[in-house]
Amino acid sequence: MSVHAWIQAAPGVWKFAAGSPPEAAPLSVIGRRPLLEALEEMGNAAFPLEESRIRIHAGPKRSTAVFPLAEDERIYGFGLQFMKVNQRGRTRYLRVNSDPKQDTGETHAPVPFYVSSRGYGVLVNSSRIVTVCCGSVVRMDSGMEDRARDRNSDRGWKATPVSDTVEWVVPGEGIEIYVFSGPAVMDVVRRYNLFSGGGVLPPRWGLGFWHRVPKSFSAEETLAEALEFRKHEVPCDVIGLEPGWHSKSYPVTYEWNRRLFPDPAQFAARMEEAGFKVNLWEHPYVSPDAEIYRELKPLSGSHTVWHGLAPDYTLPEAREIYMTQHLKEHVSIGISGYKLDECDGSELTRNSWMFPAHAEFPSGLDGEQMRQIYGLLFQKMADDMYRLRNRRTYGLVRASNANASSLPSVLYSDLYDHRQFVRALCNASFSGLLWTPEVRKAKDAEEWVRRIQVVCFSPLAMINAWADGTKPWSFPEVEPIVRKYIRLRMRLMPYFYTAFARYKFEGVPPVRAMQLESNLRKKDSGGDELNSTELAYGRAVDLELDDQFMVGDSLLVAPLFAGESLREVYLPDGVWYGLETGERYEGGGRIRVEADLDIIPVFVRDGAILPLMPALAHAPRAGEQVPLELVHFGTAPGAYRLYDDDGETFAYENGEYEWRTAEVRIAGEGALEGTIQDSRDGFHATYGPITWKIGVTALPAEGRK
Repeated sequence: MSVHAWIQAAPGVWKFAAGSPPEAAPLSVIGRRPLLEALEEMGNAAFPLEESRIRIHAGPKRSTAVFPLAEDERIYGFGLQFMKVNQRGRTRYLRVNSDPKQDTGETHAPVPFYVSSRGYGVLVNSSRIVTVCCGSVVRMDSGMEDRARDRNSDRGWKATPVSDTVEWVVPGEGIEIYVFSGPAVMDVVRRYNLFSGGGVLPPRWGLGFWHRVPKSFSAEETLAEALEFRKHEVPCDVIGLEPGWHSKSYPVTYEWNRRLFPDPAQFAARMEEAGFKVNLWEHPYVSPDAEIYRELKPLSGSHTVWHGLAPDYTLPEAREIYMTQHLKEHVSIGISGYKLDECDGSELTRNSWMFPAHAEFPSGLDGEQMRQIYGLLFQKMADDMYRLRNRRTYGLVRASNANASSLPSVLYSDLYDHRQFVRALCNASFSGLLWTPEVRKAKDAEEWVRRIQVVCFSPLAMINAWADGTKPWSFPEVEPIVRKYIRLRMRLMPYFYTAFARYKFEGVPPVRAMQLESNLRKKDSGGDELNSTELAYGRAVDLELDDQFMVGDSLLVAPLFAGESLREVYLPDGVWYGLETGERYEGGGRIRVEADLDIIPVFVRDGAILPLMPALAHAPRAGEQVPLELVHFGTAPGAYRLYDDDGETFAYENGEYEWRTAEVRIAGEGALEGTIQDSRDGFHATYGPITWKIGVTALPAEGRK
C-alpha cells in the first residue's frame, strides 16, 4: 500500500478505502459536514503514523487493518465502555447490546474509534460488528520470539503477552478508515468531533434538572408531581412521561392515551405555563393499532419486535411518515423531545427480543447492520424534526455509534452500578458521546446523595422515577443536601452552557476523562507523563483515573461512593481549591481528601472564573435576562470566555451569538481587578447586571431569591 493511498479529508484527518465498503455507515447516516473552518484553525498536521507499518487488506468475506503499537502506548475509546478506560491488551467486539455485563466491548454505543496516548486516532466507518485486537494478539512476523517466558519458573509470565499491533477485522468486502492527527490526545478528540460536525449545543433548558414520572401517570398526576418541585424549592426544567402516555405500548402507537391525557395540547400548555418542558418516552417498534402501521408495513423489516414493525428508517419515505406524525401530534403542541428507548437489543438468553442479524430490510441492509445504526437513525430524525421548527431539542437514547457528536441525545442504561456509571462518563468523552449517570433508586440515604451529587455534574441531570416513584425528597433526612446540589446545577448553568458551546464550535468535550488534560504530569517523577509507568507514595499506582473527571476547563470532580468518606485524587499541575471547602492544594500528584456526606470533592483551578446565576426554578427562556455573578478563585490572574445566544433556536448557526471575555488582572499596588467585554449593540444578552467576586477560595453562599 502506497502512502499516496491516504487522502487528506480535512486538516489533520486522513482517509483510506479498500474494496467495497457498505454505503449505509455512520458517516453517511448522519450526513454532517465537517466544521472545516474550525479544523483549519487547529492547523494542519502530518500523517501521524509510519505508513509502511500499516497493512490493510480487503477480502471477499472480511477486511483487515493492522496498525503499529508501541510498548508504552495506551488505547482509549471504543464508545460507551463500562469496565475499563485503557483498552490495551483486550479484544473489543463492538456490537450494540443493552446488557453489557462482561468486558467484551459490547455496549449500548460501541464506536469503532480509538485514541492513542501517542496522539493519534483511528476510526473504521462501518455498520458491521467490528472486532479490534488492541495489543491482544501477536503476529508470527512480529520478531518477538525472544519474549517467550516459562510459566513454570518465571513469575513475570502473563496470559496476555506484549503485542506490537492493533488489528481490525471488519465483515464484508471493503473497509473505510480515517486517521486523526494530534499532537495531543485532546487534539485528536477535537478533530474527530469537528469532523463529525461539531458537538451538540443543547437548548439552555436541557441543562436544567430533569424528572421522569412513573410509567402510567395521568396528566393531572404529572402536573401535580411537577408542582411539588416548586413547593420544595427544587429547580426542574423537564418532566418525562414513560410508556403509559401511549394508547398502547410494547409495541407503541405514538398516539396519546386519551383516558390519561384527554387533552394533550392543554396538558402541554399547562406544563409550559408552570415552567416545565415535556419529554416523551418511545421506542421504534410500531403497533398494529397505530394509524401509521399500514403505511410503514411495506417499508419495514422481515421480522417483528413484540409483534410490532421494525421500520427501515434509512428510507426517506419511512422517515417522512414517522416525522409527519410526530410533528403533528407532539411537536406542534409543544413537546420538547424524546427518550428513545429499546433501539439497542438484548443478547441475554432469557431475554432476547431484538430482530435477528439475518433479518432483511427493504433498503438491502440486514439485521446486523440495522441494529448497529438504529440508534443513530432515531437521533437524527429527532434532530431533523425540531430543525424544521427552528427549535433545539435535547433528549435520551439507548444506542448510538460513530460520528454522533452533533446529535442532541444523551445515553443512559438500565444497568445501575455507580462506579461503572462514573467510568462511562470518562469513556464517553473519547468518542463524541454524552452519558448521564441517571438516578433511579438507592438502598439508603447515603447512596441517594452520592448518586445525586454526581448526576448534577453530568451532561444531563435526571431522576428517572418511572418504576420506583422516587423524588429529590424521598429521603427527608438528606433533602437539604439534595436540594443544594440541584440548585448548584442551576447556578452553574452559564458555565455548563459555555462548555457545551466549546463542544459545538471547538470540539472540546464538556465532561471529559482526565487523560484528555494536557498537564497530567507528576512533579516528582522527572517529568514523565502520567500515561507512562510511574510511582506514587513509593508504590505502583493504578493509572486508569476512571473515578474522577473534568467539567469544562476549571472544575475537577472526584466522586465519593456509598460507604466512603476518604479517597485519593489526582490533581494536574498548578494550584487548586476545594470548591466548597476553600482548602488549597498543590497539583502535580495525588492527594488524599476526606469529605462528609454533604460534600462531593470538586476542585477549582487557581485563577479560574466561574459564571454563576441565581438558582431559578427553571432555566431562563429566550429573551429573559438574569443577573450574573463572576467568581474568580485564588490569587492568579485569569480569563474566561462566556458564551451567549437565545438558548432555544438555531439562530446561532447564522451568527446570532456572542463570546464575551472576562479577565482578572493585577492592577495598581498588586490588587486584582476584573473586567468583562460589553455585549455588542443590538444583541439581547441573557446575563445582566454583572457583579464580581475576586480572589475567593470557596464557592460563595447562594444568595437570596
